[in-house]
Amino acid sequence: MNTENEIRLRLRFYKDVSEPISVIKEKFQEHRDRQPHDYSVKVNDEHIWFHFKGEKKHYWSPHLHLELESKEENGTHIRGLFGPDSTLWTLFMFLHFVVAGIFTIFGMFAYSNYTLKVPLITDIVIMFIMVIIWFLLYVIARQIREKGHDQMNELEQAFLKIIN
Repeated sequence: MNTENEIRLRLRFYKDVSEPISVIKEKFQEHRDRQPHDYSVKVNDEHIWFHFKGEKKHYWSPHLHLELESKEENGTHIRGLFGPDSTLWTLFMFLHFVVAGIFTIFGMFAYSNYTLKVPLITDIVIMFIMVIIWFLLYVIARQIREKGHDQMNELEQAFLKIIN
């Protein structure tokens, strides 16, 4: 998967397989039972979570979420989504909401100060700082994704090996 030119932080892929969902789920369950414990596989209904554990797991380690959809003629459409660890993702979302909240509050302050004809330079400066922090959060997320790129490829190769 070529990820160098992707803007999205959570990479996706799609794959069609000529086997039914039950066979694919069995393959992942068999792999979970016989494979060394480098990564964990969780199967629940039509969803499969595939992530690292033990010494290989780091804060930047990605996980792979597979969603299985029935297709005509006993086939399966697999939707894959790479993402960061859920704790890290939650932290980033929290930071984004805080930054957006501060930006909105100081936007309201700036509007109030403008209508009252009071200087609003402080409000504008804080809003500008929030925009810079948004860009910094994006850059940090890209760096974390690049750091986990090798593990993402490893997960993809393991996934392809299991379904073939």
